Amino acid sequence: MRIKFYFFILVLFLFGLGGALIYLAGKMQTAHLYVVEGIIAFILIYLVVFYRKIVKPMDTIGSGMELLREQDFSSRLSQVGQYEADRIVNVFNRMMEQLKNERLRMREQNHFLDLLIQASPMGVIIMTLDGEVSQLNPMAVKMLGVRLEEAQNKKLEKIDSPLAEELASIPKEATSVVRLNDSNIYKCTHSSFIDRGFKHPFFLIERMTDEVMKAEKRAYEKVIRMIAHEVNNTTAGITSTLDTVEQALSTEEGMDDICDVMRVCTERCFSMSRFITRFADVVKIPEPTVAPVQLNELVSMCKRFMEGMCNDRNIILRLECDPEVGQVRLDASLFEQVLVNIIKNAAESIEGAGEAAGKQGEITVRTTAPAFIEIVDNGPGISKETEAKLFSPFFSTKPNGQGIGLVFIREVLSRHGCTFSLRTYNDGLTRFRILFN
Repeated sequence: MRIKFYFFILVLFLFGLGGALIYLAGKMQTAHLYVVEGIIAFILIYLVVFYRKIVKPMDTIGSGMELLREQDFSSRLSQVGQYEADRIVNVFNRMMEQLKNERLRMREQNHFLDLLIQASPMGVIIMTLDGEVSQLNPMAVKMLGVRLEEAQNKKLEKIDSPLAEELASIPKEATSVVRLNDSNIYKCTHSSFIDRGFKHPFFLIERMTDEVMKAEKRAYEKVIRMIAHEVNNTTAGITSTLDTVEQALSTEEGMDDICDVMRVCTERCFSMSRFITRFADVVKIPEPTVAPVQLNELVSMCKRFMEGMCNDRNIILRLECDPEVGQVRLDASLFEQVLVNIIKNAAESIEGAGEAAGKQGEITVRTTAPAFIEIVDNGPGISKETEAKLFSPFFSTKPNGQGIGLVFIREVLSRHGCTFSLRTYNDGLTRFRILFN
């Protein structure tokens, strides 16, 4: 029971006692009457003092407890004029001030943390205890390549994104370097933080593409220059010697076969020189000279240029242009080479595979507003193991491939600031997608 209840019981008891004394006062002498009146006055004074010293302070402290329970840290208790109670009130008010300042500090920190996460160049994905995505910052949405509503409240393995699939396979408290089919490289950390006593998992995604590509480029540039220098110097000396020997032997009788061998060796040296020069050309890709270009017209020219090669391979080459696509700033000559390489790669992957599967080979070049290109082929597709290696220097799936075509494409598209990817989707079609940012 509350102390007020006991106080009211005491009031009723004392008033009852006072009433009994008044009743008995009529039968008492005058001196006894004064004593009774003094007792009644004492009772009244005692009730007032008891209320002010005990009931009112306890009632005030009880109100403070209600404020604390409702987390109203801005309100304060007033002093009641009683020393012990006022000490409690002062301690309570200081505690409320500290709680208010702590709450304000936490709100400011949380607001700053939210702003930091939203503006971070690193991707942040916060998960629920059930393993579903609860929050993503803009960079994470961009890295996943999906819309926000397509990722929220879903498990990572249910999101249509290569990066999400890789994240789902990373163990807790582990870090992994992921290389995707769009030539991007990410350092992904799967960790957790404590919130209200529970561990909430989250992913931190750091883009390492530029650093790795620069390191790769420095490495293969050095290797290519060294090889080109040694091969060209060696072949130059060999071809000069072979040419001199051939001329000397050509005047002799019965040396025709040897001269033919000499010519074959000379031609082979020239072939080797041309072979290594192709590698050197990758190092010498010029910076793009951009100018406004009608994207549909550029794609149409490439389609006409590659149509003959596709017809020779019994492949249908289609073009689907969105009339809403306008001008894009790009280097037309470099970008033409990119499209030619992509279509050529698609045709080579289809060649033979289409007949073996009993279906017609098809390549579709499609443009979509505002500035998006997609090259779709129905070839044999790309395995998951191959996807991550596609844009690596010197990697090729072709028996006689040199592994520089996709490197050239990567370099040109990166210098144009494009977002791109090469992937085989669930419908069996392989799509090379290029988005102008």
